Amino acid sequence: MTQSPPTAPPGQALGSALRWLGIVPFVLFATLFLLLPTMKIVLGAFEAPDGGFTLAHVMQLFDGPIPDYYLISIKISLASSAMGCLIGFAMAAAITLGGLPRGIRAPLLTFSGVASNFAGVPLAFAFLATLGRLGLVTVLLRDWFGINIYAPPISFNLLSFSGLTLTYMFFQIPLMILIITPALDGLKREWREAAEILGASGLQYWRMVALPILTPALLGTFALLFANAFGAVATAYALTGSSLSIVPIVLFAQIRGDVLQDPHLGYALAFGMIVVTGIANGLYVWLRARSERWMK
Repeated sequence: MTQSPPTAPPGQALGSALRWLGIVPFVLFATLFLLLPTMKIVLGAFEAPDGGFTLAHVMQLFDGPIPDYYLISIKISLASSAMGCLIGFAMAAAITLGGLPRGIRAPLLTFSGVASNFAGVPLAFAFLATLGRLGLVTVLLRDWFGINIYAPPISFNLLSFSGLTLTYMFFQIPLMILIITPALDGLKREWREAAEILGASGLQYWRMVALPILTPALLGTFALLFANAFGAVATAYALTGSSLSIVPIVLFAQIRGDVLQDPHLGYALAFGMIVVTGIANGLYVWLRARSERWMK
């Protein structure tokens, strides 16, 4: 005689359904505003005007001035990510391992949480009001110390590669602090004590123990910061307008219909950005997983 498989009690089945119900808003939001638009961009990049399949639009990314747009975007992202990682790591190490008063840690992390999300028009205006040609710091340096940062030999220009890189660092450094602080907290005191017992100096401990353990986290955070800077558009557009041709600004102009006049080329530009940021985020996830295994 065949027995039917046991069925779960109605109350247990209802509880399981309610648990899954909690993620429905997230699934809907991700589908409507992430997955479907991404699919539309990818399909549009390979769609011919007559509706067929073509590689012509993607191949245009390697012709004319478009590679230069990607190159300057990559350079700005690399520069701001490298400086953000370096300065952010030093600040995070100071509050976790540097012996600073514990009261400094909470305000710094709170500020980092706010500053890492401070971007767009407000950030551009803040830098223009501070370091613009008539900004507060610019005027103070000129009137009080006789230093004109916009004149040789400094020749600083906020609406340039160096100016945009400096602006991006405002949110890159706090993001680095927020991400790397837990990794620094994961360094066990026993590891340093064991190194000191074996006669290692502080420099040797960092070079042979701490940094090898932190390397996956550092590289993963660098990849995340790169993707964060590469996809930023509001800050760059509000600060430089069209004077600096980075990919997000060119894509924004294409969406508005100011240049190129080819919607499928716009899809191809967006597809290229998806590929670059996808690789960076994929590296971050992979390296983050390796870092967490080390910490365990």
